Amino acid sequence: MSFDINREEMNFLLETARNAVKSSLDNSPFIIPPLPEGLNFKSGCFVTLHMNGVLRGCIGNFRSDVNIVKNVADMAVQAALQDPRFPSVSAGEFDSLEFEISVLSPMIPIKSVEEAEVGRDGLYVVKGFNRGVLLPQVATEYGWDKYEFISHTCAKAGLPYDAWKTDKIDLYRFEAAVFGEKSV
Repeated sequence: MSFDINREEMNFLLETARNAVKSSLDNSPFIIPPLPEGLNFKSGCFVTLHMNGVLRGCIGNFRSDVNIVKNVADMAVQAALQDPRFPSVSAGEFDSLEFEISVLSPMIPIKSVEEAEVGRDGLYVVKGFNRGVLLPQVATEYGWDKYEFISHTCAKAGLPYDAWKTDKIDLYRFEAAVFGEKSV
């Protein structure tokens, strides 16, 4: 899958994410400016926040029924204020935040981890009410092979690390266009 998101559109999404969080922190209205034509599509996304190189929040979804710009704005606010792993971002922290966006492809069901490619694919594991997702860049950042990647995705779903070997799980792969304020 190839993404046709150009530098201008990446900057627009990053600015949208930052402005949405700033408006929420200031309790001021947030209005999305007119969209560049290339961003008139619906897609899931994740917005990741770092502060001083450390994860500060990450929230996303796989929705395909919301425009990507609105979805990025919503996920940015949730990453800043509603990630249950962290306290809400304060106004004093705002200027130190670094934003990263992952625009997601549709999910592709796979029968085996052998069908996944580290560096290209993210993984999504489902078993009953347990669900876990890791974005494509996670395996690369940690230097994992596909077996470590699936094991950590299972653990994130609240399953044993080896659930992919022993349990009946539903497994999906997806691709992402990943960009951040440092890379654009």
